[in-house]
Amino acid sequence: QVQLVESGGGLVQPGGSLRLSCAASGRYFTSNTMGWYRQAPGKQRELVATIRSAGTTNYADSLKGRFTISRDNAKNTVYLQMNSLKSEDTAVYYCHAILEVAPYSRSWGQGTQVTVSS
Repeated sequence: QVQLVESGGGLVQPGGSLRLSCAASGRYFTSNTMGWYRQAPGKQRELVATIRSAGTTNYADSLKGRFTISRDNAKNTVYLQMNSLKSEDTAVYYCHAILEVAPYSRSWGQGTQVTVSS
């Protein structure tokens, strides 16, 4: 099971960009599907994007074209590049890991706040 620490959140103006990072420690990072989720006030946590160990990516339909997920296995880090940010992107962003083989262990980071406001 990996331990996850997010960074890179903050306040940004509409139309701006941010890059979130998630540093993983522990074993078998390269065997995990990594993902980003977000939770806005009063709403359920929702998928943003995932990236499998082989590099296959998946995005929430509404975010395709603006957000890009990537991973650097040498650094045990996954990134989320967010462009053309909108006020509705304001949320706490969480990093997630799930092992791709049994026992399919899951881990969550503590979250990082992203606020899009002028």
